[in-house]
Amino acid sequence: MNVNFKTLMEREERFSGGHRMCAGCGAPVAVRAIMRAVDPEDRAVVGCATGCLEVSSFTYPYSAWTDSFIHSAFENAAATISGVEAAYESLRRQGKVSGARKFITFGGDGGSYDIGLQSLSGAMERGHDMLYVCYDNGAYMNTGIQRSSGTPRYADTTTSPAGKVIPGKKQNRKDLTQIMAAHNIPYAAQTTLTANFKDLHEKAHRALGMKGAAFINVLSPCPRGWRYEAKNLMQICKLAVDTCIWPMYEVIEGDWILSYEPKNKLPVEDYLRSQGRFKHLFTSGNEGLVESIQKQVDRDWDLLLKRCKY
Repeated sequence: MNVNFKTLMEREERFSGGHRMCAGCGAPVAVRAIMRAVDPEDRAVVGCATGCLEVSSFTYPYSAWTDSFIHSAFENAAATISGVEAAYESLRRQGKVSGARKFITFGGDGGSYDIGLQSLSGAMERGHDMLYVCYDNGAYMNTGIQRSSGTPRYADTTTSPAGKVIPGKKQNRKDLTQIMAAHNIPYAAQTTLTANFKDLHEKAHRALGMKGAAFINVLSPCPRGWRYEAKNLMQICKLAVDTCIWPMYEVIEGDWILSYEPKNKLPVEDYLRSQGRFKHLFTSGNEGLVESIQKQVDRDWDLLLKRCKY
C-alpha cells in the first residue's frame, strides 16, 4: 500500500498533545499514527479499556480525543464498541443516520491478553466492522507493573520479582496476534514504532480499509516498567524487530505475510541489555536464561517463516 507520508503528516491531529502519558512511552505515539489513518472526511468512535492510555488521555472535562470517546471497563472495551457498531448499522439500515464511521478500540495487554480477552474474542468472532488495537507494553503498568500473560519470560515485575526464589516471570508470553489470526478475521497484524513509522501507518490504513473485524498488536515500550531512558524508545523498538523477539507480519484473509526480515539477525542479548527489567539475566548463576530465550525466539521465528512460506 502506498501512503503519502507528507500528506499524512499534514492531517489535523485526532489525538492531541497535552495528555498525561509518560515521556518515552510508546502508546501515545502508536495511537497518533493509528488515528492519522482515519480519512479526514470520516467520523470515528473510539473505545478505550481502563489503563494508562485511558486515565492519561481523558480526565473530565478534558480530553485528548477529538472524536467521540467511550471509556469502558477493563473487560469490555471490545464488546462496547462492537455494540456501538451494531447500533449504527441498524440505524443506517433504517435511514436514520448516514456517512462513514470508523469504530476503533484501544486496550493494553492487561485489557486485551487477559481481562478483556473474552469480549475481544467475541467481537472478532462475530465479525463486527471494527479495528481493535492492542498497545502491548508487557505488564499492568497503570496499577503497579504487575505481570500479565503478555509479559515476556524472565521479566522482572512487582508480581514476578527476580531474586533468589524465581528469575522473574517463569512462563512464556501468550501470542495474542496468532490467537486473533486463528479467529479467521479479514486482517490481523503485528508491528511497532520503527524508522519512519512506515509499517505502522500502512497496516493502520489497511486495517481501517477492511470490511469486517481487524486487529493490530503494537509493541509499545514503557519507560517505567521496562526501565529505560525516554530517549531510547525507538532504539528499543528497532532492537525488538532486529532480534526477532517482536516480528512484524500480517495475516490478510488467511495469508501470512512477513513485513520485515532483518539483514543481520541480532542476538536477543542486545535487546535484553537495553532494559532494566532484564538486568538480573546478566548476573552470576543466570547464564543459561538468555540462551533459553534465544532458543525460543529462534524456534518461533523459524515457524513464522514457514507460515509466511519462506
